[in-house]
Amino acid sequence: MKPSDRVAHRMKLRDLHVLMAVVQARSMRKAAAQLNTTQPSISRSIAELEDAVGVRLLERTQQGVEPTKYGHALLEGGVAMFDDLRQAVRTIEFLADPMAGEVRIACNASLATSFLSAVIDRMSRRYPRISFHVVIREAESLHRELSDRNVDLLVARGFGELADERLVLDSLFDDPYVVVGGAQSPWVRRRRIELAELVNEPWTLSPPENVLGVVAREVFRASGVDYPKVAVATAAPEMRISLLATGRFLSIFPNSILRFPSGRPEIRVLPVHVPAPPSPVGIVTLKNRTPSPVARLFVEQAREVAKPLSKKKR
Repeated sequence: MKPSDRVAHRMKLRDLHVLMAVVQARSMRKAAAQLNTTQPSISRSIAELEDAVGVRLLERTQQGVEPTKYGHALLEGGVAMFDDLRQAVRTIEFLADPMAGEVRIACNASLATSFLSAVIDRMSRRYPRISFHVVIREAESLHRELSDRNVDLLVARGFGELADERLVLDSLFDDPYVVVGGAQSPWVRRRRIELAELVNEPWTLSPPENVLGVVAREVFRASGVDYPKVAVATAAPEMRISLLATGRFLSIFPNSILRFPSGRPEIRVLPVHVPAPPSPVGIVTLKNRTPSPVARLFVEQAREVAKPLSKKKR
């Protein structure tokens, strides 16, 4: 028997689970409370695990209990192993009842209130016993949710080149940016508007540190127009849409937020040239992770919802 096989034979799933709990809690005492067991039991599990692999897995620091480099390596494999087991159980559940299951999705707020809502609406009508767990995160932390296997997939925007070779991209459609106002805005009656004409209007835009905030600044810069004084800065898309509906405010949005889930008659696209490339929208998954049947079904439904926009792309 190979040394690696002997180690695997001696390791217990429970001990690996205990290690993960201790690292997450940064304390054996806290991990014992979370697992409803005693601290000596936790210490014994860690000792047996270290004896099985032959190296020290944990060390005490000022911040609490931290994994050694060996602990990090074992945890990485442990996370994948437990995730594979969960995926296998979910596959069995789906095979036993193909009309039920759960899919976990992460995306940003604007996609959650537009394209993702449209996909969930379509899928839930066809499969009413499938449940959806949606995690809303800013773009910077979306990939971490997937890499940590907290979600099955990402619905992501503006991903560019994926630097992480573990990730796979399924591109769905290109989403142009538009200048928008309320249906009652006097600007909607114009056939052509220069961005410079709108600088002194009340604007509601994403904060500058937000991805959409960066896009807005680039739009004004590329148009040779000073960035306007923003009346309301918020990353919450629904708040900006509510302000637009008053007819007083203007904003910049991806076009898809006005298309999904069923259109927004209270908001109108203004005839303003926006010098910004369309933002690609797609689904990102882990390359070596077998998606659950429900996750694959979600991807199929997302492609169907995206068809009208993907045709425009071609």
